[in-house]
Amino acid sequence: MYQNDPKRVLTPECRLSYCNLVTARAPQNGVGDPKFSVTLLIPKSNPTIKQELDAAMNAAAEVGVNAKWNGVRPARIESVVHDGDGVRPSGEPFGEECRGCWVVTASSKNKPYVCGADNVNCELAPTDIYSGMYARVSINFYAYNSAGSGMYARVSIFFYASYSAGKRGVGCGLRAVMKTRDGEPLSNSVVTAAEFAGVGGVQPQAPAQGYATGQYGAAMPATPVPGYGGYPAGGVQPQAGYTPGQINPITGQPM
Repeated sequence: MYQNDPKRVLTPECRLSYCNLVTARAPQNGVGDPKFSVTLLIPKSNPTIKQELDAAMNAAAEVGVNAKWNGVRPARIESVVHDGDGVRPSGEPFGEECRGCWVVTASSKNKPYVCGADNVNCELAPTDIYSGMYARVSINFYAYNSAGSGMYARVSIFFYASYSAGKRGVGCGLRAVMKTRDGEPLSNSVVTAAEFAGVGGVQPQAPAQGYATGQYGAAMPATPVPGYGGYPAGGVQPQAGYTPGQINPITGQPM
């Protein structure tokens, strides 16, 4: 419960992955509205967070019984909280960056409020928002029912209506993000000067010492990065928002 709402949770400090917090991103299949989203890697070391998440999901389900599910609670509600030490619904293991964490993806059609811990009254510049940073995130759980109906015909004799219950479950909404510190940028590809090797006599040089490899799943820094609002020492400023070639950490599919 957060701010007297049992469906809401304020997470402890967690690492952010797949940050689409600056610009809404359209679904890959083109169906549905563009959304802002982020995947939260919440350390299991926190002794209460899993219980808080489960309680909030259950509260959302209780509301959904009458509001969304016609008085009947689904026999099984898929959890939106995944075990980073386990496997995705596809059966593929999660990436190394998810180890020791609960993995939750939150999204919203509305742009979330993103601020820094040093000044919650001022929104962060887009260049200070990237995958790999650490933050506390305000999320809310809600029940949904993607029910559908249709009509089928048998030749030209008579018609009958058919109703499908569709997919019922609990989703995770994204409200606000408070950045707490910088971290190793996360991406799954590296672009260097070698991209232009041989073009106009370009001779690529080796990356500077400490250059962030950009390999998705790179180890988290052993100690917090000094300062606030900048980027890790020797690192390359990551592009805010979506990075081409990303793989959804939960489904294992391209984003």
